[in-house]
Amino acid sequence: MERTATTDGAASSASSGVPPAAGANGAPPLAPGKSADRDAGAGARAGAAVDADPGLAQVAHLLDGMPRQRGRVPDAGTDGAVGTAAPPETEGTRGTAHITPAARLDGRRGPGGFAGTRRALRPWRLLPDPTGTPFTFGYAAVLAVTSLVARCVDPALMNVLYQGSSTDVAHLVRTPLLVLTSSALWVAGGIASPYALCFLLVLTALERRVGGLRTAGVFLFGHVLATLATEVPVGLAVLGGLLPDSSLHRLDYGISFGVAAGVGALSGLLAPWLRWPLLLGFLGMQVPDLIAYTDPMTSSGHLISVGLGAASWPVVRRWARARVQSPAAATA
Repeated sequence: MERTATTDGAASSASSGVPPAAGANGAPPLAPGKSADRDAGAGARAGAAVDADPGLAQVAHLLDGMPRQRGRVPDAGTDGAVGTAAPPETEGTRGTAHITPAARLDGRRGPGGFAGTRRALRPWRLLPDPTGTPFTFGYAAVLAVTSLVARCVDPALMNVLYQGSSTDVAHLVRTPLLVLTSSALWVAGGIASPYALCFLLVLTALERRVGGLRTAGVFLFGHVLATLATEVPVGLAVLGGLLPDSSLHRLDYGISFGVAAGVGALSGLLAPWLRWPLLLGFLGMQVPDLIAYTDPMTSSGHLISVGLGAASWPVVRRWARARVQSPAAATA
């Protein structure tokens, strides 16, 4: 609010042609143009009083909310002493002067109703790191080592290792825990496989939202149940004479079932404009294999894994809310 140079009484006297009355202290009224000098003198006296009494400095800031006279723009060469007024605000600058850089980064609303810019994108958080996503980072390191071994050693030896790690019916009957663990140490197709890239992006995003142990649980949930869902019918078909005995030793290894479960679980934590393209894109990768009927067991296992991950939406959403509300996660 801007103060005027005349009072209401002075204005009425001027309109009626009667000279303005003296002030309350009997002093004669100021001539036009003297109000700025009076304010300057008052400001100088107030500054001297603050300097004389240090106690006044503690409450001097309370006067910042008082309206001030908009005076002249200081002449060139002035040093901004007391009594010189700042230039008037221009349109678009009011309400943004007290927005701190931190508030602009965080996107918080400032005192003047100004909404700051959103937080800057950090693309490196799409990949795992040892502090933020220890499970995904450690597991990726293990897969990198096993992929390097598979590339360097003799193919005949690798075939033996794959056979020993296969989650076929024969191994599941004899050593289920061993093969369910060892089969998840290899990447079918090597480190350049599309599932290796999906592993990095999907499990990193899921772990940042629900934590490492819960991400490992989602991965094992899809890996184990999808494996049993595809291999148990094979064993029953062999017992019923519908498949030959060689089907009991069908080669089956890799991380794709766990990754597919991670895709299904992560989609429940994303906005709809990201959720459905992710699901449709991943499922679209399985449709050509199902149509070609090249490996129906693996393709159906991927669909089962995605369904298992989608079925866990209520659980992973509760995990994500609990992680956001916990003080330790908020600090991290």
